[in-house]
Amino acid sequence: MRTLGLFALVAALIIATGVLQSWNSALIILNMGLVSAIMALGVNLQWGLAGLFNVGVMGFVALGGLAVVLTSVAPVPEAWAAGGWRVLAALALGLVAIVLSVVAWKRLPRGRRGLAVALIAVGGFFLYRAVLDPGVDAVEAVNPAATGFLGGLGLPVLLAWPVGGLLAAGVAWVIGKTALGLRSDYLAIATLGIAEIIIAVMKNEDWLARGVKNVIGLPRPVPYEVDLQASSSFVETAGSLGLDATTASTLYVKLGYSVLFTVVLVVLLVLAQLALNSPWGRMMRAIRDNEEAAEAMGKDVTARHLQIFILGSALCGIAGAMMTTLDGQLTPSSYQPLRYTFLVWVMVIVGGSGNNLGAVLGGFLIWFLWVQVEPIGQWVMGIVTSGMADGSAIKAHLLDSVQHMRLLTMGVILLLVLRFAPRGLLPER
Repeated sequence: MRTLGLFALVAALIIATGVLQSWNSALIILNMGLVSAIMALGVNLQWGLAGLFNVGVMGFVALGGLAVVLTSVAPVPEAWAAGGWRVLAALALGLVAIVLSVVAWKRLPRGRRGLAVALIAVGGFFLYRAVLDPGVDAVEAVNPAATGFLGGLGLPVLLAWPVGGLLAAGVAWVIGKTALGLRSDYLAIATLGIAEIIIAVMKNEDWLARGVKNVIGLPRPVPYEVDLQASSSFVETAGSLGLDATTASTLYVKLGYSVLFTVVLVVLLVLAQLALNSPWGRMMRAIRDNEEAAEAMGKDVTARHLQIFILGSALCGIAGAMMTTLDGQLTPSSYQPLRYTFLVWVMVIVGGSGNNLGAVLGGFLIWFLWVQVEPIGQWVMGIVTSGMADGSAIKAHLLDSVQHMRLLTMGVILLLVLRFAPRGLLPER
């Protein structure tokens, strides 16, 4: 009853937004709430199920956004002809240098492997840059105002969502192989640093996804509003419902996203619940609660941590691909690790760490508050300052402080939950 009541409360808040503000705003909150719930579900798998403190959530979300560009954007033939294949050759050389370094470290005797790895790494780096730099310059010189990058594969955009999960999972494997042996605080620092590296690469490597110039006009899995408005049958149906074509087309598109996102969330939630209640899930919770006892029983703790780290990161990658598809553009500068990673962690803690339904609830509730706190704060401050003189310094200060209400409210909510419901609104059973 508590679970149903809390989800009903969130649904009532979204419906009230539609009634009191606009249904367009309500659907925007719903769609981003669905995406946020998937992010929170991924973090909950890592932290709630395995106790892994991942502070690099936005790095994996950004990889999901990059997957949309690499998968769905049409290739740029001129850029490929100018230097695309040279860039691929350089990336292959870099990968070969890494593999040779690993092989040399494992197979050469202890006294010689350090020097051999250093020589391979340094030589491979200079060879890699000698091949890469001319190719990158040639690609970025091709119509830089409109393209200046290689483009993607031109595949349907829905394929980019699982690709985003796979890309994030692959990077998580690389990170996990190097960082999961660290203590929890060092793991947090490592994941945060790697997330910053990922976002820095996306901002600066224009040949990959235009960098800070952004990729706009990404393909969509739903119709365009102008196409719906040009359809006479759609206009007639909208008129029969008492809506003009512009409003109806906007709502129709957002409802289409809502249906797609809901299907993805339900599938992932069912899979997460099955994993949680399986012998594997019970083993993961046993490792979380007492690693030494689990190791004594013959469990490979590091391997299991790697599994759950990859799974949680894959969910964040899927959510990132969905968010970029919803926005219709890739904007690397919008990925702010400390700000939005903090928000996702608040979702997990408030909803209930270790409870998948709690993570989903936290995703919806915290995103609703994140969006609505500022207009509500503006309304409250307007009432509080209504009796003050127009030139009052206190009135001006209070009205200017509304923009800070979001972070203040998130902090207050987190403190209240930790004080009165330390296990979250929906605690782990």
